[in-house]
Amino acid sequence: MSFKELDLIPPLLKALDEEGYQSPTPIQQQAIPVVLKGSDLLGCAQTGTGKTAAFSLPILQQLSQQSSKDKGVKALILTPTRELAVQIDQSIDTYGKFLSLKHQVVFGGVNINTQIAALRKGTDVLVATPGRLLDLINQRVVSLSAITHFVLDEADRMLDMGFIHDIKKLIALLPVKRQTLFFSATMPPEIAKLAHTILKNPIRVEVTPVSSTAEKISQFVYAVEKTNKPKLLVHLLKTEVKDHVLVFTRTKYGADRLVKTLNKHRIEALAIHGNKSQNARQNALNAFKSGKLKVLIATDIAARGIDVDELKYVINFDLPNEPETYVHRIGRTGRAGARGQALSFCDVEERAYLQDISNLINQVIPVNNEHPYPVKDLFVAVPTPKRVTKEKATKNKKNFQRNKKRPYRNHQR
Repeated sequence: MSFKELDLIPPLLKALDEEGYQSPTPIQQQAIPVVLKGSDLLGCAQTGTGKTAAFSLPILQQLSQQSSKDKGVKALILTPTRELAVQIDQSIDTYGKFLSLKHQVVFGGVNINTQIAALRKGTDVLVATPGRLLDLINQRVVSLSAITHFVLDEADRMLDMGFIHDIKKLIALLPVKRQTLFFSATMPPEIAKLAHTILKNPIRVEVTPVSSTAEKISQFVYAVEKTNKPKLLVHLLKTEVKDHVLVFTRTKYGADRLVKTLNKHRIEALAIHGNKSQNARQNALNAFKSGKLKVLIATDIAARGIDVDELKYVINFDLPNEPETYVHRIGRTGRAGARGQALSFCDVEERAYLQDISNLINQVIPVNNEHPYPVKDLFVAVPTPKRVTKEKATKNKKNFQRNKKRPYRNHQR
């Protein structure tokens, strides 16, 4: 299938062609026609599936065809992090460069006056983080009264970051008559309840379940004592991992401490997390994307929205305590058909996390003890029995009972 078959207008097709985008991803194939028809959408998709284009392309098309003379914001896209907001705004700029629509991005951590000045010039599409948007609304700089399209992106991460209360405040300010697009990688009860509240007869689109991992990502676990993790990372960066790498830590303090350790060994690294200024985070991210920086260390919240072309390595310096987070982390590599490697350090205290991960993805992750700091006789590949659905269990039971009645004939087969 081509983008042309999705009934996109020529200016959008031209922009996509200039970027070298030929075929839509599964989420784009399913979501774009739904949005163009004006239906509400519930999208279950994780980062890296192409969901930004899945909602921004049809929204840009619909706004370009509106005859309304209202100068207010017509499309609002809410995101949990500054990095993701910037990324979405850049995508809108790319896709809409042959349209006459205006777009702005607003987020905290930078001077609000600059954003106010830009907004007063008018904007059609606003990409925002919840806190800064509420500030701008309270200062009467932004009105949501003209909104026709509302996108809530990464709703589960909004919940993780404590934004649900702010989200509910913002939703109360939106016009009742609007099109709502709701995206979440996972669907915990509170998120499912929120989706039910704000969506009207939504079409559900689901791709790349969180329990699956990209087929081309090679996964390995390194059994190592906690105190030897920094030494092992230095060893890998100096011997095996020659390309740039995204390293995940569990805490902000751990990320900063790891940067200092690597710098002492003459390995240039920078960290991004919530305590860093917006400029520091953006500069680090730009350096990493351009290839100037080999090692970027990130916490999970800061890393949401990082999209780096041809990233070959992800290293889990600390294993996450939520198995779904592991899938999100390693999904930063192995994109667009490229191959990638996910290397995870695991100490004895993290074995339960490793078991949870193995259960979720239904895979045995190989353990690599061929390194200078192995933990002998402590780690083996985690054997995870395949989960059996209720339907399959019933079928297996019936087959078993049937086979008991005809053992010889089955044996002969």
